[in-house]
Amino acid sequence: MTEKNQSTLSKFILLGLPIQPEQKHLVYALLLVMYLTTVLGNLLIIVLILLDSHLHTHMYLFLSNLSLSDLCFSSVTIPKLLQNMKNQVPSINYTGCLTQMYFFLFFGDLESFLLVAMAYDRFVAICFPLHYTSIMSPKLCGSLVVLSWVLTMFHALLHTLLMSRLSFCENNKIPHFFCDLSALVKLACSDTHVNEMVIFIMGGLVIVIPFLLIIMSYTQILTSILKFPSAWGIHKIFSTCGSHLSVVSLFYGSVIGLYLCPSANNSPVKETVMAVMYTVVTPMLNPFIYSLRNRDMKGALRRVV
Repeated sequence: MTEKNQSTLSKFILLGLPIQPEQKHLVYALLLVMYLTTVLGNLLIIVLILLDSHLHTHMYLFLSNLSLSDLCFSSVTIPKLLQNMKNQVPSINYTGCLTQMYFFLFFGDLESFLLVAMAYDRFVAICFPLHYTSIMSPKLCGSLVVLSWVLTMFHALLHTLLMSRLSFCENNKIPHFFCDLSALVKLACSDTHVNEMVIFIMGGLVIVIPFLLIIMSYTQILTSILKFPSAWGIHKIFSTCGSHLSVVSLFYGSVIGLYLCPSANNSPVKETVMAVMYTVVTPMLNPFIYSLRNRDMKGALRRVV
């Protein structure tokens, strides 16, 4: 089936962003600046954590992996989008499309699992400070990171193999700026019931359950702090919960709305806007929200410089 797909349909046309031609140069410049900010911000965090021994802790192990995930997540789609905005025919070949979809799912899912690990780390640090070292052992933290990478690899591979079984006919126009899973399923001219069922089931396991675990962790943090209200506790709520939950809501809200809602309710413009939120905006904001406002990161930056 894969050979047939590649012989009859060698490439897809990516329709890109729903913008007017006169807005093209402005949007291109804006996306380029946002992508460079994402790359530089996340690279800075990774370098600081590697170079400064004060940051060789469990929390910053998760942060370094999250920064790497954000960096790769944006690099899967944005450079190709910028290239296509300069081309007369914004195309991508069949193999490249499946490859882009695989790495998009891989790094997107990886961020989801890492956010859960970070929420659990903060939960233990605030609710059980005296037992933090014994609970969050190096073995447990390393296992959480390795497990996140392994699970996301197999999840992305599952969807890619299922997608390679589908047939694509004459319509090769993808109403998106990258090879999105749901857009490709809608484009297929063969039976997609298995794909849609796997998207719904695995979406619940990879998206909804991690989101609920994060909410539960921060609910416990909030409850624990409110038992002993103080100025320090209120500050901890806003500094630890507020900024993290804002990005979590942005990321998971867009993903859940795009992949787990009925496809008939999503217009191409709505899907594109939601995709831009979690592929461009969230990876750019994460370095500022999670790390660059952190006192330890500022101290590390001064020491390294």
